[in-house]
Amino acid sequence: MTAPRAWLIWTIGIFGYLVAVSQRTSFGVVGLEATERFNASASAISFFTVLQLLVYAGLQIPVGLLVDRFGSRAMIAGGAILMGLGQLQLAFADSIPGGILGRVLVGAGDAMTFISVIRLIPLWFAPARVPLVTQLTGMTGQLGQLVSVIPFAFVLHAAGWTPAFLMLAGMSAVAAVLVVLLLKDVPPGTERPQSHQGLKATGVSLARAWRQPGTRLGMWSHFTIQFSGTVFAMTWGYPFLISGQGLDAGTVAALMGLYVAAGMAVGPFIGRFVSRHPLRRSTMVLLIAGVTAAAWAAVLLTPGRAPLWLLAGLVVALAIGGPGSMIGFDFARTFNPAHRIGTATGIVNVGGFIAALIAIFLIGLVLDVLYASGFSNGNLYGLDPFRIALSVQFLLLGSGAAALVVCRRKVRRQMAAQGVVVPPLRAALARQRRENLARRRQTSPTDRESD
Repeated sequence: MTAPRAWLIWTIGIFGYLVAVSQRTSFGVVGLEATERFNASASAISFFTVLQLLVYAGLQIPVGLLVDRFGSRAMIAGGAILMGLGQLQLAFADSIPGGILGRVLVGAGDAMTFISVIRLIPLWFAPARVPLVTQLTGMTGQLGQLVSVIPFAFVLHAAGWTPAFLMLAGMSAVAAVLVVLLLKDVPPGTERPQSHQGLKATGVSLARAWRQPGTRLGMWSHFTIQFSGTVFAMTWGYPFLISGQGLDAGTVAALMGLYVAAGMAVGPFIGRFVSRHPLRRSTMVLLIAGVTAAAWAAVLLTPGRAPLWLLAGLVVALAIGGPGSMIGFDFARTFNPAHRIGTATGIVNVGGFIAALIAIFLIGLVLDVLYASGFSNGNLYGLDPFRIALSVQFLLLGSGAAALVVCRRKVRRQMAAQGVVVPPLRAALARQRRENLARRRQTSPTDRESD
């Protein structure tokens, strides 16, 4: 294992993930064009995104099992091929069923990519580097959103629907070729972790990954702090800011750009924290959940429309949840053997997307009920109905945090049985202060002599 080779492998994998993110978010740019091309209603167009998330979430555990059996190289390349076929289908589709088929293929290929890239990291990098590289993976992959917003949107408006989606299909083809030619599952001379073959053994592996409290701790971590940002960025953030808060499109675009930038900026700091304080990972997750809840409460309880600085604070808080949720994958890595990492990662990854689907559905349902009851005064996306509808997120934040605390207790009991005792946070902070004070006292005489 050499550092340059490891970074090359990671770069190839991250390019495949960046392409997957650009494919995932591309349909959000073509809402108006899709409505005209398919002669569809707004609810029918929104179904494209919901179905895509359903496919993605539903395939996480099967993909985790498959990547343990076949390796990351086969899965990333296969995912790129599926996404390319999906974009080819969309390029020439002129009906809703044809468009939906394309998005199903894109969602399936996307589902195969992230878990496979994450599985490469502990096989190619030293354990101390894994948390930071995991954060860099999530951070760099999100640049794919910029691909869908800038070059894809430019080609769409300049050349039309078919050339734009053909461009995305071409990106998937390039990713597949690079992965097949350059990516390796393990360093030279290292045997790839083998997953047991057979349906019964596969079921046993899945059951063991689920029974591991650390896996469930990772899943509830992802569930609790990933969903709110996903709901905001992919579905309800834009109408809330435009219709509810009365912002113009340019300001909303700037806030969405802030969302991406903030997530990229905070990722390395969270990665370093996890590397230096592995026993405090769940504390960081709970802190992020509290910040998310506080930010939403501040915006939703503000009389009238919230000031721009407060909305920017909300966006930053939601952005932190993205890299914060990557802590869940670190739990999957540290509490499962190498041959089961893909399966455990799939279980973790499904958490946040299930929570996002629940939140998207409940928010829309509450908005429709309020509109039908007359509470909205004829404005489906008014500020007052949004205040009530978006408050359902507190239920998910609270239930996720409670489940996380329960799983953490089980994990700590398991660790204590193995001789690893996690001291209370107050005691740990007091010990750190004493150590810092002792360190300063030891260095101060030398400093005086040098003066």
